[in-house]
Amino acid sequence: MTDMIITNIEEVPGKTIIQHLGMVQGNTVRAKHAGRDIMAGFKNLVGGELKGYTELLTESREEATQRMIEQARSLGANAVLNVRFSTSSVTAGASELFVYGTAVVVK
Repeated sequence: MTDMIITNIEEVPGKTIIQHLGMVQGNTVRAKHAGRDIMAGFKNLVGGELKGYTELLTESREEATQRMIEQARSLGANAVLNVRFSTSSVTAGASELFVYGTAVVVK
């Protein structure tokens, strides 16, 4: 586990921001997997969750978040506030997952 506080709110209840270190971010670009596409095609016929894509997005969020945490740590932060996720299409079959927030030191 991490000792870094990660939150999507602008402050940490019970803590005081003592230093603002700026924006930090992490990202990953992932391509579709042919096997997942075939299974997704079948699911489109009958409906239901596309579990292969759910797993892909979960892995992507975790990887991007870890990169953001590493950047925040390198600045000396112990918290990242106002965290947001974004996605975008990079090319046909590949998407970027981007996470960003504000690195701070709280006490």
